[in-house]
Amino acid sequence: MKSKKPPAGQPFFAGLKARGRIFIARFKALQGDPHYIALGMGIGIFVGFTPTIPLHTVIALTLAFIFRGSKVAAAIGTWVSNPLTIPVIYLASYKAGRFFLGNISPSVEKPHSILELLESGIDVAFAMTVGGIIIGILPGVVAYFITRKIFITIRARKKRMGRHNERLPYL
Repeated sequence: MKSKKPPAGQPFFAGLKARGRIFIARFKALQGDPHYIALGMGIGIFVGFTPTIPLHTVIALTLAFIFRGSKVAAAIGTWVSNPLTIPVIYLASYKAGRFFLGNISPSVEKPHSILELLESGIDVAFAMTVGGIIIGILPGVVAYFITRKIFITIRARKKRMGRHNERLPYL
């Protein structure tokens, strides 16, 4: 018997493109004042730069609650730290922390992997945390202003479209 080949599915990137459109649509549909949403996003991205990977969402939600920002946007913002960016972020956090703390961890002069850094103890973890906080501030602030501008524009466009539609005669 001849086996039939399954029909060719969509290319891999077509699925990603569709998921990206859905994500953007859901992001645009976030409810609240632009400041509220932007504050949550800034907090989430800031937390995403800290080496607290198993607790990113919990920390971001807690900070969003304390500072009265969007919890949904904060959770979304933590995804700046993902499997593709974690090695770069963690290494940059470690190097920034060592620079600001004065090279407190001489045992890992030139780490060859993230795992090697993580196995090096509390000094490295402290350096990574300090470095993550320091390098996370700028992206968090930039994300706040970009997100705020995006949502001000979205809300203005919706308002304009709403007024424009009110003047249209019934068809």
